[in-house]
Order: sequence, then C-alpha cells, then structure tokens
Amino acid sequence: MSAYQSVTLKPCPGPDRHPKRPVFAMPPGACDTHVHVFGPQTEFSFSELRSYTPEDCTYEDLMQLHAALGIDRAIIVHGGAHGTDNRATLAALDRNPRKLRGVAVIPSGLPRPELEDMNRRGMRGCRMSTVVSGGASFAHLRGLAEETFDLGWHLVLHFDAATELVDVAPQLLQIRSPFVLDHMARISAAEGVDSEPFRTLLRLLDTDRCWIKLASLYRLSSEPYPHRDMLPMIRKVVELRPDRILWGSDWPHPICPVPMPNDGDLVDLIPLWRPDSRTQQLALVDNPALLYGFEPVP
Repeated sequence: MSAYQSVTLKPCPGPDRHPKRPVFAMPPGACDTHVHVFGPQTEFSFSELRSYTPEDCTYEDLMQLHAALGIDRAIIVHGGAHGTDNRATLAALDRNPRKLRGVAVIPSGLPRPELEDMNRRGMRGCRMSTVVSGGASFAHLRGLAEETFDLGWHLVLHFDAATELVDVAPQLLQIRSPFVLDHMARISAAEGVDSEPFRTLLRLLDTDRCWIKLASLYRLSSEPYPHRDMLPMIRKVVELRPDRILWGSDWPHPICPVPMPNDGDLVDLIPLWRPDSRTQQLALVDNPALLYGFEPVP
C-alpha cells in the first residue's frame, strides 16, 4: 500500500494560482520537463483507484503559468489521478504539438497500434510509480522497456522511498532503454551524498542511459526555501553529468506534504543549482530537446 493511501479520496490542495515573476530569465526554448494536467473532470474522469483527488489544472492553466514564467516548452507527465486513461494528457498534447511532449502511464502489453498512436501524438516515455496507486508498477518495467524501445521511448521511475532504487538498479542495468530518475530518485537531504541510494544513482549515471530530473526537491529538504541542504547532491550530479540533467517544476504539485511552493520561486532556484550559463542551457534547453525530440531553437 502506498504511503499516501490514507488520504485516498480526499481533495489535495491546488497550486498557488498567483506565481511570482521570477528574477531568473529563462533562455529561449526552455523546457519544464515535469508538469501534469488534471481534468477538466467534466470531460476526463478520475480513476477509481487513485490515491488523491486534485483540482482541475488544465491545459489553459498550464499555458498561463508558463507564459508568466517565460517557459517555452513542457513535458506533461500523465497524472496518477487519471490512472492509465491517458486521454487528458493526449488531448493537451494535441493542442500544441510543437511545444509539448508527454510521458504516458500505461501497463505493458498494449496493442502496437495504440503505442504508435501515442507516439504520433507526442508521447515519448512511460512512467512507473510506487508513490501513487492506479498506474503501472515496476513489475511492468521489462515489458515496457522492450515494447517501447524501437519507438525511442524512455522509462520514468517514481519511487516511494530512495531505498527502492537499490533494488531496481539491477533491472535498469540490464535493459536497453534510457531512463529518468524522477525527483533525483527522491533521495532526501538527510540521506545525502554518502548514502547507498545516492552511490547507486552515481553508478547508474555511468551507463550513459540515465537522466536525473531535478524537480520537486522541496519535498526532500529538511530546510525552508531555498533548501540549501539539497545542494551537495545537486552539485555532484551536475558536476559529473551536466549532459544528463533535466529541470521540472512539478506543477501543480499534487500531494504536497510541505507548504505549497510558488512556481516563480522554483524558477529562481535554477541559478543556485546551476550557476553557470552552460549548465543552465543544457538542463533547460539542450538536454530536453535531445531526450524528447524537440526542434532546434531558432
């Protein structure tokens, strides 16, 4: 059972609807690699197996947010509240195919034409999670890796606890697919650079198939904003593999166990995490363009 099952059908707070204008200016082509869209519920129902009930956070809401933050592109990671029904995410992708890509939540064993249709509409990966119910567990890892490999998809892994990374690592070493560790594998600041999960993360980076997503790290910190206790791990992975780092906001921040962050503040963490313009360009523009197949920035 997920750690969040105790709040199964209770509404979870929505995002801060008044983002601050960030001081940091995003470069042209900047991509937020981790957002969700939910609803509208009148059109796209939630899964009966969901772990949480979010507010409607629609395509229009996302576009308004990114206009305020200066973000040009986004990856919509299908939200667990919709289970394996990907229609809400696909509908959003259909509305802006030049600037949006998606990550699906699907079981292994789907018919090939269904996978090809998702790929045509902008899906570029599939996510497995032990944090929320109603989706795909790691039991689908090998099957999904084989079924989506020739589409060029990657796998996204969302852990309930950082110790799970150690258990799943042998499978990740055996598959051929690229894979993304969501939220820096959810390794907390209290565990840090000397922990076994973080050492495992560094070994996976050596495969050349591992990508690290810096998103939702406010959940892992023991300190208030700007969460400086996360810096040792962040700086280590950025130093070792700046070409494998992604950035995401995690808007609209579902199941947030800490005070709801303001997305403008999250953008202003970027120069703290990656002070030089080269690593900013890689994480915000070049790396997501490579992984998700965006056109070069004019």
